[in-house]
Amino acid sequence: MPYRKLGRPTGARNALFRSLATDLILYERIETTEAKAKELRKLADKLITLGKRGDLHARRQAAAILRRERLDDEGPDAIQKLFSEIAPRYASRNGGYTRITKLGPRRGDAAPMVVIELV
Repeated sequence: MPYRKLGRPTGARNALFRSLATDLILYERIETTEAKAKELRKLADKLITLGKRGDLHARRQAAAILRRERLDDEGPDAIQKLFSEIAPRYASRNGGYTRITKLGPRRGDAAPMVVIELV
């Protein structure tokens, strides 16, 4: 299996990763479980590569994945932030845009928790 199913049907899994990817772009650092972070890393790298391409087709492909959420009422939404702030930061980098740092087990179910952040 080339990806983790995380015990969810396809639609719920896609919605989960859309939300996680949007939050990662907006906040540049999120705390989640290790399995979700490892899958999110693949999607985040693809999105930043689309941002580096910067053409209209790449913007539409990113818009199909990211949600139109804003950090605050006046700021840019996730798609605008990806193309205007995040992608130029990684113009000279050829991948490896995220870092995963382990935190320890979550209280309650002892799931391994990590912080995934943009480098």
